[in-house]
Amino acid sequence: MGRNALIVSTAETFSVRGLEMKLKGIDVNPSYAVPKISDLEVKCPGTELLILYTDESIDDAAEALVYIKDFCIAHDEQIIVIGAKAEYETVVQFLPSGCIRSFFERPLEMEKFLDEVEKYLSEVSAHERRKSVLIVDDDVSYMSMIFDWLKDTYRVAMANSGMQAITWLAKNHADLILLDYEMPITSGPQVLEMIRSEAQTSEIPVMFLTGRNDKNSIMRVLALKPADYLLKTIDKKGLRDKLEEFFLAQTAKKI
Repeated sequence: MGRNALIVSTAETFSVRGLEMKLKGIDVNPSYAVPKISDLEVKCPGTELLILYTDESIDDAAEALVYIKDFCIAHDEQIIVIGAKAEYETVVQFLPSGCIRSFFERPLEMEKFLDEVEKYLSEVSAHERRKSVLIVDDDVSYMSMIFDWLKDTYRVAMANSGMQAITWLAKNHADLILLDYEMPITSGPQVLEMIRSEAQTSEIPVMFLTGRNDKNSIMRVLALKPADYLLKTIDKKGLRDKLEEFFLAQTAKKI
C-alpha cells in the first residue's frame, strides 16, 4: 500500500503547495481536492490520510464535511485538521471524535505536523495486521465512545445505519460485528438477516448491543443465535475483556 495523503482545501494556496512539498520530503504522495463532493468522490479512494486545511469558508462546506465523515467511517481512516480554532469548532459539528486524528492551529508547526503524519502512517501499517471490528449503531456518540475504547487494540470501523454497514461490508472485511439491536428504519435483526444471506458475510460473527436486560428482551436476542450479546451498560474493561476472550476462543478453534 502506498503512502498517500489528500489535502482538502478551498484553494491550492502557497501554504498548501508548501505542505505538499514537505509531505513529499517524507516520502508521502500528496494530492489536492476542493471541498466538493464531485472532487472528493474521485480523489478520496486510495488515500490513507485526509488533511483538511480550513479557512473562513468552512461554514459553506457542510456537504463536503458529511462526505468526509462517511468516508472516514466506511474506510476506517482518520483526518488531520489544520486551521483556526473557530474553524475547527465548525468541523467537529460534523465529524465525530473518532474520525479526527489531531488538530493543528495555524501558523502550522511543520515539524510536529510531519511527525504526526509519520506516526499515523506507521500505525496504519501495523493496524492492517489487527483484527477488524465493525460497530453498527445509530447513536453516534455511543459508537464513538466504543471506537475510542477499542481503537488501540483493533482495526475499528463505524456505520451509523444498517444500510451503511451492508455497503461497508461489500468492500471490506470484518472479523466481528458489534450490532445495535434496536435501530430505526433497518433494525439489528434485519441487518443480521442481510449479513447471513450473503455468502461473503454469512460467517462473520455478530454480537448484539442492547440497552434492555429484562428476560423477554434477552430471550428475543438469543433466539437469533448471535455470537453473543452485550448490554450497553458494559464498561471499557468489560468490553475489552469480552472481545479478547472471544478472539482467543476463535483462535483455539482453529488449532
